[in-house]
Amino acid sequence: MPAAASDQSVLFIGVNYAPEPTGISPYTTGMAEGLAQRGHRVRVITSYPHYPWWRVPEEHAQLPALSDVKGVTLRRLRHYIPQRPNTIRRALFELSFGVKALFAKWDSPDVVVVVSPALLASRLVALRAKLRRIPVVTWVQDIYTLGVGEASSGTGGKLIARVERALAEASTRVVVIHDRFRRMFLEDVKTTTPIDVVRNWSHVPDVSDANRVETRRRMGWSDDDIIVLHAGAMGAKQGLENVVHAAREATHRGSRVRFVLLGDGNQREHLESMGADPALEFVDPLPDDEFFDALAAADVLLANERPGLTEMSVPSKLTTYFATGLPVVAAVDSSSTTHDEILASGSGPVVPAAAPAALVDAVEALAAQPDAAAAHGAAGRAYRAAHLTPDAALDAFERTLTAAAS
Repeated sequence: MPAAASDQSVLFIGVNYAPEPTGISPYTTGMAEGLAQRGHRVRVITSYPHYPWWRVPEEHAQLPALSDVKGVTLRRLRHYIPQRPNTIRRALFELSFGVKALFAKWDSPDVVVVVSPALLASRLVALRAKLRRIPVVTWVQDIYTLGVGEASSGTGGKLIARVERALAEASTRVVVIHDRFRRMFLEDVKTTTPIDVVRNWSHVPDVSDANRVETRRRMGWSDDDIIVLHAGAMGAKQGLENVVHAAREATHRGSRVRFVLLGDGNQREHLESMGADPALEFVDPLPDDEFFDALAAADVLLANERPGLTEMSVPSKLTTYFATGLPVVAAVDSSSTTHDEILASGSGPVVPAAAPAALVDAVEALAAQPDAAAAHGAAGRAYRAAHLTPDAALDAFERTLTAAAS
């Protein structure tokens, strides 16, 4: 007989986990800890913290290999981490983690949950689970087939598509994070495995602006500055060259708009090399309290994607943005999931990707209409409360685990 819904043994295997501050780490961590609080026996096999830095910071290098954190038994594996990831190095990174996870101690879970990314590691883990006849739930945060298809074509893309489909077919159930992901998984990956939708939730409480004046002073932002803040990874898919060009446009106009890129990533050095501008500032990752203060001290929050992105991911930053009560501007293609999410939430305007003048126009329009800006911010908070709560995600994930185990 399968374990009772409130007493399942669940093993999560994925490369991202707390204390990584961004990306999918908060969701894997939150789900594991939430299930443990509900009485499940939860174990996690993961990496040492490395994202978005693509290295293990000194303060995390000495974390214990085995620990118990908030009811979760946590095993960390050391493996290859590329300082400058590209397609080949990323594949080696995933494979090195996957091999380590393949031979790690699993005990006897009722269900194994693999988190994709990393696709190649997840495929290896699913093979072992199948040999042991353990149900596998694949939790898809990014659809590789679409991402590779949007970035390249040819043999590599076809190979990734086959691996992704093989992983889905080897799974008992697949979990995706958006209704559009479900449709695209059926149409593009062409799996016959049952697919459940579990939305990523807002993993932070409402963000207070109580320290707004003090924070703006500390950050060097004047009262007249219209601060547009982009938080999180600075990678290829964010297409942040658009922000650099928008800053130049703002300077050329003599606009009060000022862009702030807060975070790190493999494209930061490239973006900085594009040249300094008085309307552009780079800020290193901040501790949680200072991070939330910085968000709340901005005037507008930005979701930016390079042209051509469609269904491959939903930016995890949106769930945090909606907690601030600030308007969000999305500079994305109309075909992207982010576009639909912003329109559904009512949290702000959408402008085309890679259109820096349109981005500056949208921000200036919000600054000129404070009542409209406040209404967008309130709509984002209301959308979060209605659709993006941890309890809703936990309830849905428990239903998936019960179905998989039985």
